[in-house]
This record gives sequence, C-alpha cells and structure tokens, in this order.
Amino acid sequence: MKQSDALKAITVLFRASQSIQDMVKQEVAAYGLNATEFSVLELLYHKGDQPIQIIGKKVLLSSGSMTYLVDRLEAKGYLVRKSCPSDRRVTYAALTEAGTDLMDQIFPIHAKRMHELFDGLDLDNTITQLKTVGKRAEASNFFN
Repeated sequence: MKQSDALKAITVLFRASQSIQDMVKQEVAAYGLNATEFSVLELLYHKGDQPIQIIGKKVLLSSGSMTYLVDRLEAKGYLVRKSCPSDRRVTYAALTEAGTDLMDQIFPIHAKRMHELFDGLDLDNTITQLKTVGKRAEASNFFN
C-alpha cells in the first residue's frame, strides 16, 4: 500500500461520514431535533433507561453538554430523569411515552434510509476493517 492510498482513504472516510451526518441532520430536523438529540433518543429507545454519564460517553459528549442536552429533551417532553434507588449519585435518563412514540415514528424511516445507503456493500468486512483502523488510532502514541 502506498502512503497516498491511506491518505485518500482518510479523505474518503471523512467525506462519507460528513455526508451521512448531513443526511441525518436533515432527516431529524423535520421532527424538531438535532443529530445529537436523536442519538440520545435512539440509545434510550434501544437500550432502555441509562445513566446520564454513560449516555455522554456513548454519544461522545462532555458532562456539561450532556446536562444541557438532557434539559432540552426533558423540556420537549421526550425524556425524564430518574434517580437510581441504589446510588444517589447516579441519575438515569428514560424515554417518556412521547419520546417512545416519536422514536416509533422516526426510527423505521431512519433504519430504512441507512439500509439503502449500505445496500450491496460487504459490511462485515468494512466494519472489521474500520474497527481495526480505529483501534490502531486509539493505541497510537503520536503525540506522547
């Protein structure tokens, strides 16, 4: 492999990622959401109630940003905070009925569009290769 091939792959990956993000932004904006709000609702929709700290790590948000986001989704009526009965330091986010209804409406359309984007591609191989690149990047110590 030539160095230029790796650089081209990075450029293609970034552009594809940006195009997908733009598509999702446009898709969820029709429902009054931004992409980050959608990602939180999607996580709760599929995984159930989650500690707010864990949600932030999964959707790559700082704790301050996560608090703001939960406040917004709570104000929209899509989620509520719940105290953890066994650890008072932990607060869960849970979908409300309105949040579940919204995701019941949005998610099938979203899943269909994502399927259409990747139709005909060898996703098992692609996923394995992208995970390998991600793990190598995480393990690198270029700046240490």
